[in-house]
Amino acid sequence: MVFKNRIQISKFLFFMGLSISTITTAADWPQFRGPYRNGISNETNLLSQWPKNGPVQLWEYKKLGEGYSSASIAGGMVYTTGKVDSVEILFAFEIDGELKWKSVFGEPWNQSFPESRTTPTVDGDRVYVISGRGKVACFETPSGKQIWAEDVFEYYGGDFHRWGIAESPLIVDHKVVCTPGGTKATMVALDKLSGKTVWATKSLGQKANYCSPILVQHGKHQIIVTIIEKSLIGINAENGEILWRDDFEEYQEKPKDINPVSPVYYKGTIYATSGYDDGGALYKLSDDGGQITRMWTDEILDTHHGGVVILDDHIYGSNWIGNNDGKWVCLDWKTGEVRYETQWHNKGPVISAAGNLYIYDEKSGHFGLAKATPKGLHVDCSFQITEGKGPHWAHPAISDGRLYIRHGKVLKVFDIRK
Repeated sequence: MVFKNRIQISKFLFFMGLSISTITTAADWPQFRGPYRNGISNETNLLSQWPKNGPVQLWEYKKLGEGYSSASIAGGMVYTTGKVDSVEILFAFEIDGELKWKSVFGEPWNQSFPESRTTPTVDGDRVYVISGRGKVACFETPSGKQIWAEDVFEYYGGDFHRWGIAESPLIVDHKVVCTPGGTKATMVALDKLSGKTVWATKSLGQKANYCSPILVQHGKHQIIVTIIEKSLIGINAENGEILWRDDFEEYQEKPKDINPVSPVYYKGTIYATSGYDDGGALYKLSDDGGQITRMWTDEILDTHHGGVVILDDHIYGSNWIGNNDGKWVCLDWKTGEVRYETQWHNKGPVISAAGNLYIYDEKSGHFGLAKATPKGLHVDCSFQITEGKGPHWAHPAISDGRLYIRHGKVLKVFDIRK
């Protein structure tokens, strides 16, 4: 039997007494920044040119609540979060845009920038989120029923930074990983089925810093990498042992305690960057993953919070010139040499698919498509997101030939298949 799309699959599974929400595919984008948290989609059959007004819009939803959360797509469902009044809500949609359920999962941050930030992480028939005040929660994907919730931040002695918690949970095998940055532990792994602690690292005495960790599969070794208040750190994913750390004061002239950009793993190396003139660095992992060597540093690509992608030995992203200004940059991965630094509207999030960059101007909402090449930034086509309010900080997502863009209370979905 041949199925042409997810809707046909869903109908077939319904008659079989099954649910598509338990099935994931290679086209899914199940967590923050994609399948591997590197901002890259493996899809290839995508448009290389858009109509003048942008690709065809399939559906939109305008009542998400306030937030900068991205969309996660898995098992024929779409998930995101939003702040509505005094609570944070997890939304779940059918792939055609019909709201299936919504569930309260915690309290938002109650000071500046209280909007919801966590991007849901989908794992089979469960979905995980972290509130702006550090509560980790797990829900059933078919029903939205809460399975468990743990106030990890309070339990491990976390000290809130100026903008609270802005982390998306990481799934590693049977564990869900988060970073309380507390006096009792810097990072914690919970059993993803029960919420009980599997391991907790020792405390490094540094606060969590808005960064979502990544999982590095380095040969046979699994290493969790993240950025905390003053350091890049690597953690043994099996037992929580802190393998290594690199303190930013060793190479940054005036290191800031604002580090929201997830590191990226590429060919045995780790790239880390942060805004406010802090710049970035490339590290080489030892064969066993137990040590790192700093290979080069750079001051030009100091990404604010839009992420970076690494393609064909080049690093692409935007830099920080001011809170409301930035350019688009390409670095040589091997040397850190600047290939270009180009103005295009403003800085913002970037992802990639089929050798192209999808760049999103955070100030005015221009969304562009450009070939990923170190020879220069040439935006082939673009359109503007005009609905929604506030900065365009939510990272876009690509799944099954669809482009997901969130701005404020509005989620838009576009058809970008050839």
